[in-house]
Amino acid sequence: MSAAVRPASTALLLIDVQQSFRARPYWGDADVPAFLAATNRLLAGAQAAGIPVVQVFHTDGPEAADNAFSHASGLIRPLDGLAPFDAALRVEKHRHSALVGTGLSVWLHQQGIGRLIVAGIRTEQCCETTTRHASDEGWAVDFVTEATLTFDMATPSGQTLSAAQIRERTETVLAGRFATLCTVDEALQRARDAGGR
Repeated sequence: MSAAVRPASTALLLIDVQQSFRARPYWGDADVPAFLAATNRLLAGAQAAGIPVVQVFHTDGPEAADNAFSHASGLIRPLDGLAPFDAALRVEKHRHSALVGTGLSVWLHQQGIGRLIVAGIRTEQCCETTTRHASDEGWAVDFVTEATLTFDMATPSGQTLSAAQIRERTETVLAGRFATLCTVDEALQRARDAGGR
């Protein structure tokens, strides 16, 4: 490892913040303004601090215009309202974890990244799965719940779990085991304290 590479350096993983979700029947706009405000603040802070941002898009299923997660749909692009930014790396994933089949883990090791900030869509799905995977692979993870988005879900028994309940459940299972729960400001400060980039 080069002496210029600091093992404590940090990267922001921005997971699946893409237009595809607007085509899903469960999409709702209620939490989107707060999510975008937090995410854009996180992006701006990362860029100002020189923290590399990895943009992750999800693609799967048939390459057809009616599949929102295919390129043919035209929806594999940033979610409307996401501030433009220069990604240090863009990857496409086909599984829940951004570390499966994307080459991302190799790139992170090559860059000397020891800490990850996780944000994106959906809180309990690709963000949580990537967080668990990254933790098990040895990265320290800061999970920024306010910069994640999810939607109400029906339980197997037919009850409804609100998006807020799902976020709380994700925080409960990640905290102290797989990640440190952070606000936008806390995650950025922790990255600065760890040496940033």
